[in-house]
Amino acid sequence: MNNGLEGVVAAETVLSHADGESGAVWVRGHTIESLAAERGYEGAVAVMWEGFAGHDLSRDGMRDTLGAARAAAFARTSEWLDCAARRPLGEGLRIALAAVPDIAAPAEILATLPVAIAALLRRRAGKALTAPDPSLATAADFLRMVTGAAVEPRRAAALDTYLTTVIDNGLGNSTFAARVVVSSQASLAAAALGGYCAFCGPLHGGAPGLALDMLDEIEASGDADGWIERKLAAGGRLMGFGHRIFRHRDPRADLLRAALRRLDPDSARLDFVIELERRAVAALQRRKPGRRVEANIEMDAALLLDAIGLPRQAFTPVFAIARCAAWLAHAMEQKQTGRMIRPASSYIGPVPA
Repeated sequence: MNNGLEGVVAAETVLSHADGESGAVWVRGHTIESLAAERGYEGAVAVMWEGFAGHDLSRDGMRDTLGAARAAAFARTSEWLDCAARRPLGEGLRIALAAVPDIAAPAEILATLPVAIAALLRRRAGKALTAPDPSLATAADFLRMVTGAAVEPRRAAALDTYLTTVIDNGLGNSTFAARVVVSSQASLAAAALGGYCAFCGPLHGGAPGLALDMLDEIEASGDADGWIERKLAAGGRLMGFGHRIFRHRDPRADLLRAALRRLDPDSARLDFVIELERRAVAALQRRKPGRRVEANIEMDAALLLDAIGLPRQAFTPVFAIARCAAWLAHAMEQKQTGRMIRPASSYIGPVPA
C-alpha cells in the first residue's frame, strides 16, 4: 500500500502529462512553453476544452465566451458578496464558488474566479466594485477590475504568461479531487469547488505566498546561510524547493523567471533569489548526499505575482484562476467514463469479538 498513491494510475487522460525525469509538461499535445508563447491563457483553455465544452474552439472565441461569462458572474455578486466579504480572501472565494448554480456552464464557473477575487479585494479596500469589460482578455480585465483603472500591457502580459504556464500539471491533488467529485455524477460546479478546497492547502496551491514569507525572513536575517542551516536543523521545510513529480528543474519556473525579467529587467530581488537557490541547494545536498533537490515553481511564481502588484493573500486565489480551467476539463473528461471513483482501503482496526 502507498499512502501517497505515487505511481498508482487512477485515470487515462488526453489532457496533460508531467514528466518529472525529463522536466517536461505537455498539455494536449503542446509543450507548456509553446502554449505560453503562442496561445496565451484563452488559447490554452480552448485547447483543453476542445470536444468537451464545444468544437472548433479558438483563442478569440474563448476570449469572447469568458468575457460574456464574467459579465454574467458580476451580475450575480449580490448573491454571495456580503457573506464572503466578512471572511479572509481565500474563504470568501470558496463561498463565491459555492454560490455557483449546478446548471452553470464551464465558462460561467471559470469566470466566477476573476470576478469574485477582484470584487472581494475591492470590498476589503472600501472601494466600489469595477464591472468587467467583456472585450478584454482575462488577465487584463482581472487586473483592471482589481485596480479600477486601465492596466499596463506589460503587467497584463506577465499575468497571462503566469496563468498559461500553471494551467495544468498532470493528475495533481486538486485535479484528482475534481474528478472524484464529478464521478458521482455531481455537477461541474461542485467539482470546481472540490478542486479549490483541495488546492488551497499549503502543500499545494497555497505555497507561493509562504515562499515569499520565507524570502522576507531570510532577507531580514542578513545571514542566508545561517538561516537555512537553522531551518533545516530544526526539521523545517524550505518553501520553494523540491517537488513531488519534478526531480530536476521544473520547466515552468524558467518560463515564469523569463516573464519576470521582461516585466522587471533590473529586479534585485530576483538576483537575490538566484543566489539563495544556489546556497539552499548546496545545503540540502550536504544533508542528503546523492539526492538532488532543485528549486520549484513557488518562488518564481511568488516573485512574479508580487511584481505584477497583487497582494500576497491573493496569490492562491489567482493561481486557482488558471488551475480551475484544468479542473473543469478533467471533470468533463471524467464524466464521459460514467464510472464512479471508489478505491479500496486496508482495514487495520480492531477485530470484533
